[in-house]
Amino acid sequence: MSDKKSKKPQKLKARLPRGFADRSAADIRATDEMVAKIRAVFERYGFDPVETPAFEYTDALGKFLPDQDRPNEGVFSLQDDDEQWMSLRYDLTAPLARHVAQNINEIALPYRTYRQGWVFRNEKPGPGRFRQFMQFDADTVGAPGVQADAEMAMMMADTMEALGIKRGDYVIRVNDRRVMDGVLDALDIGDPYKRLGVLRSIDKLDKFGAEGVRQLLGTGRADESGDFTPGVGLTDEQIDAFEPILLASTDRDKVVIAREGLSPDRPDFILVDQQEVRPPKGLPDHIASTGLNSAALGVINATFFRFGGDATALSSSYYGYDALSKMAVLLQECGYDDRIRIDPSVVRGLEYYTGPVYEAELLFDVVNDKGETVQFGSVGGGGRYDGLVKRFTGQDVPATGFSIGVSRMMTALKNLGKLGADAMVELVLVTVMDGDTEALGRYQKMTQDLREAGIRAEMYQGNWKKFGNQLRYADRRGCPVAIIQGSDERERGIVQIKDMIEGRKEAAAIESNEAYRAARPGQFEVAEGDLVAEVTKLLAAQAGG
Repeated sequence: MSDKKSKKPQKLKARLPRGFADRSAADIRATDEMVAKIRAVFERYGFDPVETPAFEYTDALGKFLPDQDRPNEGVFSLQDDDEQWMSLRYDLTAPLARHVAQNINEIALPYRTYRQGWVFRNEKPGPGRFRQFMQFDADTVGAPGVQADAEMAMMMADTMEALGIKRGDYVIRVNDRRVMDGVLDALDIGDPYKRLGVLRSIDKLDKFGAEGVRQLLGTGRADESGDFTPGVGLTDEQIDAFEPILLASTDRDKVVIAREGLSPDRPDFILVDQQEVRPPKGLPDHIASTGLNSAALGVINATFFRFGGDATALSSSYYGYDALSKMAVLLQECGYDDRIRIDPSVVRGLEYYTGPVYEAELLFDVVNDKGETVQFGSVGGGGRYDGLVKRFTGQDVPATGFSIGVSRMMTALKNLGKLGADAMVELVLVTVMDGDTEALGRYQKMTQDLREAGIRAEMYQGNWKKFGNQLRYADRRGCPVAIIQGSDERERGIVQIKDMIEGRKEAAAIESNEAYRAARPGQFEVAEGDLVAEVTKLLAAQAGG
């Protein structure tokens, strides 16, 4: 036998790329349901939609690494026919900055916009960690005032409640990156890569806990699989300095917007560990006179002064302190101080944040993959990124915004039973008993009449000669109703309506085929002209239980 005859062609193996997933009809509808609620909140705040493409030039995303032949560190990249590198977007913020810069003369500032779309990460996939996922962002570009940041935090809180997450089950945590900048200055951590490493390590506090973050700040951390993540390399003394921040994040009762930190009798002082401390001299006048006296942020006060050393080295922190103080007043005035809290452990990992940062965290318990009961955690976040548009324009264009992780939020809502409760009404199937053109026209007319009445309907499109297959198809699709009309029914001017739900119940109680055929469970006949009215009535009865 020749080699050609002995070798069979290999069939192509159907497989998904690692870190990607197909989406079912139920997932898509659940996402649409959730996104519609989010969009309604954003529209109420006066935001308008915009859409940017999935691909951007790699240098525009800010991820280009010139020492690599292929810039695929964290992003998926390809080289266009003009030899320029393009990458799939890794978030929705960098493309917005490009869009604003490119259209800066046409866009009316402040520019308030929202976007929904897929983003891509060229990272190691794992359980619950995908390389393609959906985000929903809202941004205000061209508004320098802290009121824009406060409004973002309030809109996040309103979004949580619009999705059915009650107060007490969520918190919006707020900090300012400049607070941490001052801490890093006080610890003499000047290397930009080391500073970024500190921020990224603290950003993993909810995932690894205080001890895990200490390891990342030091020599490094090994996970359960043995994979080792190199640490930032701080000294033990430097790591100890971050203890107030790490502990503050675990004591939610202390991390609140409150006025307890003000000394009531001496307004130029603040309370630190119940002792009056005068703020360092040399601070900008508006901070010394306004920021410190606007609202007391006790945990942050303590964080500043526990580091010791030259207190004036922390002066950069007070720009952040000032912003948080003003946000506290705005949030309290609007009645959001029970939902939005100041937390010095919030840093957010991306390096382009320049001011206030915020994170939406769900506080209810879930059981993780290891069978442990844990809090659900973060479902979104964001912050101020005043320098991102400036990369293109050379001009200061302030901006702030936040992003919701759509897939993670959907998982959370399913855990709470807040999603998919209003299930999509399954379709009514019009069966086909005769395949001639005239008969098919009649069946199609029935289908169209049902659709025009707002009923989801389908005429069977498979092999009509095997009627049993049509009912099995209706079962697999979960059809609540099937319409049947053969030649006998047509001559009598009637149609048979089969209640598939009731029929399944009755059929389960009938033992013999003869009895089944005699009973014709869940099936009745109506005049052809009453089809739409009777189907509407039956669907309403089924929906009512």
